[in-house]
Amino acid sequence: MRTEIAQIDLRLRRRSIIWFAVGLAAYAFLLVAMYPSVKSDASLGDLTANNPTVAAMLGVNGSLTAPTGWVNGNLYANFLPLMILLLTIGYGASSIAGQSEDGSLGLVATLPISRRRLVREKSLVLALLAVPIAVLTMAFILLGRHYQLTLPTGAVIGSTVAILVMGVDFGLVAMLIGVLSGSRGLALGLTSALAAASYLVSSLAPVLSWAHTLRPASLFYWAVGGDQLTAGPSLSAWAVLVLVGVALHLAIVVLIERLDIR
Repeated sequence: MRTEIAQIDLRLRRRSIIWFAVGLAAYAFLLVAMYPSVKSDASLGDLTANNPTVAAMLGVNGSLTAPTGWVNGNLYANFLPLMILLLTIGYGASSIAGQSEDGSLGLVATLPISRRRLVREKSLVLALLAVPIAVLTMAFILLGRHYQLTLPTGAVIGSTVAILVMGVDFGLVAMLIGVLSGSRGLALGLTSALAAASYLVSSLAPVLSWAHTLRPASLFYWAVGGDQLTAGPSLSAWAVLVLVGVALHLAIVVLIERLDIR
């Protein structure tokens, strides 16, 4: 399959991809290296063990000094998804709407490729953008077994992929809003607001009844809102994350076929 459009988009973003990946990998290694010095800190563990609200905001089940609590509270429940969303939502908003605003989408549309293929290549870029960040972060977390930070390998891999798929889903949301509105700013702002709301619903679900009721509508809940670092994402979580992405992709294909590109 020829992927010239995807290659160009990735080449234009290669520096940001590299530096995002290196920066987050360094942060992950710092967390791993710090763990032996904090694992026995009773006061730090009590911060979440005795305060459900703080635990919920940090995405921690139980003690912050437990391996799953340490990695969730400092990385997997918040910082890793945030970094991935910065890339995917930013690209999703600019991939169609941004190019339409600056006039380059019209030039792309003159190439001998179908609009269906254009969307397919843009969606491919969405997935590939965050792969280096996810893989490097996961690799350093798995090195934690040499620093007394032992987590199930399968659960770490599954959780990392689930966060990556969630990032693609939100990137597709931004792309869809961009196709509908033609505004990069609107796509970026509205999707960021939806992602923030999804995070809050997932985080507050253990302590607020209304959030608990709404949590099935939160992509964050399906990706990181359960005990994924212990048991891995459930089959229902995979089904939701994948089916949402497929539905968004198909919706974009239908809408872009009707889009008046100039």
